[in-house]
Parts: sequence; structure tokens; C-alpha cells
Amino acid sequence: MKKYLVVLVSMLGSLSMMGQTNTWVNDPAHSRLGFVVKHLTISEISGRFADFSVKVTTSKPDYLDAQIEVTAKIASMDTGVEMRDNHLRSADFFDAEKYPTLTFKSTSVEKTGKDKGKLHGNLTFHGITKPVVVDVVYFGTVTNPMNNATTAGFQIKGVVKRSDFDLGPKFPEAVISNDVQIIADVEFSPNK
Repeated sequence: MKKYLVVLVSMLGSLSMMGQTNTWVNDPAHSRLGFVVKHLTISEISGRFADFSVKVTTSKPDYLDAQIEVTAKIASMDTGVEMRDNHLRSADFFDAEKYPTLTFKSTSVEKTGKDKGKLHGNLTFHGITKPVVVDVVYFGTVTNPMNNATTAGFQIKGVVKRSDFDLGPKFPEAVISNDVQIIADVEFSPNK
């Protein structure tokens, strides 16, 4: 009888956890929010936001109810060339002094395959908010041997149009592509 009671208590505990809301945050050391643009139509220039955070609130193991919030500091933009970074932060492009942050807030998650989906949300920067859809790949969840934390990995890819956000309007597509690729690799652990 005692054995069955232990199993029942364990099952009830599992069921209560299923309805529990969890908040996950990104591990900055193992996460990257990057972008790629074409320069002069012949090469690609990549960069990243060094200072960003992602918070995911979900109660389902498949993340389909996830509410995702991303915040990046424009001043943390890094393409590896200081002169270019300063130009991108200027009023010619992001105008970091006037618009210091980039934000994304999800509106829905759509499953498209076993470990794939579409993330819908609103992207805001340079004083403009537009709906965007990006592709998501779920790489799985493991226990991190360094800290014993449950850790989930995702990759997000998508394209936004520079012109939708009035970003660098003086620079034609022959100089900088209108399409900006977004590439993010993110590891998450539950917020404790």
C-alpha cells in the first residue's frame, strides 16, 4: 500500500507541475543575438547585440503558450569595426541616443514540425513597431553538467526589412541590403 501511495503522490506532483507557469531566461555566455546585411551586393557583414536579454514565460512543455520578451541595447551593437559601429549607432541609422533599445514581444507560437515552429510578434526599434514572423528550431533540453540547471536550446532565424523601420534611408540597397537577416542562438534555464 505504501508503494502505491508514493506513486500516487508522485503522479499528483507531476500533474500540478504541468499547469505551473515557468519563467526561463537566457544564459548570456551561451546566447547570441546577431544580424547579417549585404554590403555593395557582393559581401556579407555580420554583427551582434552584446547586451540583450530574453525572458520566456510558459506552462507547456512544447512552449506553444510561450510569451517571449527580448530587449537589446542599441549601444551594444558590435560588428567588429568601431568606426562602422559608431556610424550605425548615429542618427543615420539606429539613432541610439534617441532610441536606446530594441524590443520584441511575441504574440503567438505556431508549430510547423517536430522541433520547428514560427514565432509571431512585434518588433520595435528606431521608434517604429512592426509585426514580424521568424523561424524557430528547438534543439532540445538537457541538464547542464556545470551547474545542474535544466537548459533548453533554440535557434531563431528571420528577415526584416530595413525600410520598414526607416533605418538608413540615405543608403540605397546597392550599398546596404534592405533585407536584414536575424540569427539568434539562445540557451535558456529556469529563472530561480
